[in-house]
Amino acid sequence: MFRVDRTQNRISRLDKKRFGDMALREREHLQEWLVHQPDALGEDLLILQKEFDGFDETRERLDLLALDKAGNLVVIENKLDDSGRDVTWQALKYAAYTSGLKTAQIVDIHQQYLDRFCGGGNAAQAICDFLEIEDLGEAVLNPGNGQRILFVAANFRREVTATALWLISRGIAVQCFRVTPFGFGEELFLDLQQIIPPPGTEDYMIGIASKEVEETTSIAKQKRRHTLRREFWELALEQLRADGVSMFANVSPSNDNWLNGGSGIGHCPFQILYLQDSVRVQLAIGKSNGDANKRIFDGLFAQRSEIEKDFGASLDWHRRDDRKVSLVAYEQAFDGLDRENWAEMAKWLSGHVQKLERALRSPLAEIARSPDASRA
Repeated sequence: MFRVDRTQNRISRLDKKRFGDMALREREHLQEWLVHQPDALGEDLLILQKEFDGFDETRERLDLLALDKAGNLVVIENKLDDSGRDVTWQALKYAAYTSGLKTAQIVDIHQQYLDRFCGGGNAAQAICDFLEIEDLGEAVLNPGNGQRILFVAANFRREVTATALWLISRGIAVQCFRVTPFGFGEELFLDLQQIIPPPGTEDYMIGIASKEVEETTSIAKQKRRHTLRREFWELALEQLRADGVSMFANVSPSNDNWLNGGSGIGHCPFQILYLQDSVRVQLAIGKSNGDANKRIFDGLFAQRSEIEKDFGASLDWHRRDDRKVSLVAYEQAFDGLDRENWAEMAKWLSGHVQKLERALRSPLAEIARSPDASRA
């Protein structure tokens, strides 16, 4: 690594350092750097926990437990100047230990991390925000054999790299990152490079090894979700037709977890949602102009007392300043995977979407006709 002196039009080599010589430690330094800048590993990761020791009948601790954008758990093992001989075996144990973690356990693990190190927060919401989903029930966390292993060290022994390559060939997602400190005067620089799989071959190596298993698992899960949704929507639409709910008269069953019904205002549909652990009715205010959405939402919110009185219960008001679409919703918990609950769920959706329409249709139309709304 070189420093460029643009004044002299020269480059000068930076001094390669050893972590040990600079009194830098694995946990206090390297681990904390990655906790606060996980994308240094080449992708967006959510750190779920550090020094995780929640394994039954063992006091072992993995360095960092993270979540990737696909919902896979990522075991990150850090070493400083030398990877050691046993790091692959150690990480494999951790991956095996975490393979049985369920969504509720993952949320609890992250909640403990937020409470201890981040001053609190809502773990479920943090995971939803990271995965860019509305409801945690829509996520598949820690699927099948999707656990990944990342090694970070200044130097990797041959037995470690050979084992990593062998694991990749067997469909295990493993990556090795070489981390090298450099010094220039009092300044410290860090170079972090992926060496396994070699850059440019990662997609090929991992893809060939895991393609069949990944596709089979993903297709099966997606097919099951789509089948359940279509079957539920067939039942729900029959209920809506029987109850004379006209706004869904021309709607067909779909693979999505929601159906849209007309409100009389463009891009502001009434929606019914079928989720894994609940059902929901809502008004989605989703015009192309985000400011217009907020004006409509604020106008409705100003009439909250009258609207909720007409509806017969308190509603959930989600202005969502960080997103374009605002929501007015009402939700009921159900086990959506239990077909014995479907008839009751369909009746609930039919009854409550009618209540929501009666409570919101008139104020929504009035606000949409106002001069402020017309500026949308």
